[in-house]
Amino acid sequence: MAGYGGQGMYACGQILSHTAMTQGYNVTCFPSYGAEVRGGAVACQVVISEKPVGSPVIKRADIVVVCSQPAYDKFYNNMGEGTLVIYNTAMVQLKNKRDHVKYVGFDFSALATDLGFQRGINMIVLGVLMEAVKLNKVDRNAVIQALEEKFSKQSADVIKANEKGVDMGINEAKKAL
Repeated sequence: MAGYGGQGMYACGQILSHTAMTQGYNVTCFPSYGAEVRGGAVACQVVISEKPVGSPVIKRADIVVVCSQPAYDKFYNNMGEGTLVIYNTAMVQLKNKRDHVKYVGFDFSALATDLGFQRGINMIVLGVLMEAVKLNKVDRNAVIQALEEKFSKQSADVIKANEKGVDMGINEAKKAL
């Protein structure tokens, strides 16, 4: 997952990783940041496996989520045969599309506006990912519990908006995938 700082890709990776781990999967979560605090590049590589994970670094990804053009450009070489690329249509132009890669676009920016919570892009992404990977052991309730723990110091309204974002992502993915 990659985008700009402030889009919440690292938080999304943390919640996904934590949920998968509590559900019995082997997990790594490897964030990377640009030099800027907000607006710089942020990426989070997550590996979820039933087998032991040897490295947190991903050379060929099963799924790539990109919410900014620099993220698409940076992780283009991590896309291989069969990779699912989930991208933000409001910010990413698909240049040099690869053969044998499935591209599915969502206007995450507009969806967050519809949600009434612009910072909810990451939870919409999380919902899309949940539907895309169909992690049988990682159900919605476990994800909601993990996001409640992650945002425990936030108001109940923020937690509820994040939960609605997850549900919105699941519903949007059901239509598109």
